[in-house]
Amino acid sequence: MTAQLYGSIEAGGTKFLCTVGSGPDDIRHQAHFATTSPTQTFSHVIEFFQGHMANHQLSALGIASFGPIDIRKEAPTYGYITKTPKPGWSNIDFVGTMSQALGIPIGFDTDVNAAALGEHRWGSAHGLDTFVYLTIGTGIGGGGMMGGQLMHGLRHPEMGHLILPHDKTRDPFPGCCPFHGDCLEGLACGLAIESRWNTKAELLNPEHPAWVLEADYLALALVNFFYTLSPQRIIIGGGVMHQRQLLHLVRRRFRQLLGDYPNIPEVIDNVDEYIVTPALGDRAGAFGALALAEQTLRYM
Repeated sequence: MTAQLYGSIEAGGTKFLCTVGSGPDDIRHQAHFATTSPTQTFSHVIEFFQGHMANHQLSALGIASFGPIDIRKEAPTYGYITKTPKPGWSNIDFVGTMSQALGIPIGFDTDVNAAALGEHRWGSAHGLDTFVYLTIGTGIGGGGMMGGQLMHGLRHPEMGHLILPHDKTRDPFPGCCPFHGDCLEGLACGLAIESRWNTKAELLNPEHPAWVLEADYLALALVNFFYTLSPQRIIIGGGVMHQRQLLHLVRRRFRQLLGDYPNIPEVIDNVDEYIVTPALGDRAGAFGALALAEQTLRYM
């Protein structure tokens, strides 16, 4: 039996990654396009999919988008990128544009929720129904599942804007979030690291004090997510986590902050298996958008 093929768009502030396939082991075509203006970027994306639809029947399309986005299907702005700091991209009808051009069912969610769905389908969250997925990159985003469903509510999660304790004597950096200053993203994203130390994060050596500070902020956030959401696992990805020493530092600080409460052996005694990196690596978003397309078709 031939596998159904899906299209996926991982829409980022820097580039759009477009994929045709059915999963991680069956990728037929892939291309990326710079994120310029909506008109120009969408034109490249539509041309890519229309070209491949001449040879393949695509069953559905999954869109994993930077945000904020409107995921409320009853809302007049469903499928829009809403008020985003990305110049020129506010109030853009993403789903409507793709639907009109391609004429296939479309699943739409945040880039982080889609990555979480990919990890649930094929990766580090397989078999779980409640988990958190956090990405630490230029910005910070979070999502995941609760009870087997992607995290949705009034809108989608904005975990990067969690407010943390900020010891300004130890760390006088004011934060770089344009909305909150020293929220989690403002203190711990890649841009914050670069701004605080005047050096790109990837150029800081493993012993630099930046990493202990970074681990402290991330561990504080994870403890808050642990106590409020009770996830079965926490997955942390993104470019900042490419620093190999950072995961160990985060786990150690998380364990210290928890103390012995609550005494849950699978967390207290096995923190290395509780806080993990994505099995799909940097491909989680693209593969997750394929899973989003698959899910959309299943629930039609």
